[in-house]
Amino acid sequence: MTRYMPITGIDCTIPSLLIDTEAPVDVLHETAAYRIRSVTQLLETLSLGEALGGDAALLQEFARVLAIQLRDGCDLLDVVGRRLRAQL
Repeated sequence: MTRYMPITGIDCTIPSLLIDTEAPVDVLHETAAYRIRSVTQLLETLSLGEALGGDAALLQEFARVLAIQLRDGCDLLDVVGRRLRAQL
């Protein structure tokens, strides 16, 4: 595994957002958990009522933002998993 891994959400030839795969595992995990918790909190808020008023364009934008956060969290958890498997 290379030291710096680009996040998967950005499709470009020169990535600028990278994950330090050698960062402490607890830091990687906490960063992933933060991303996933933020998505969870927003989804829970949206599920409680008509917060967006049924605006399809606004719902699409929220979905895009939430997908980015979830993808980042999954990328971080992937690095944590690789690091843990390497210790076995």
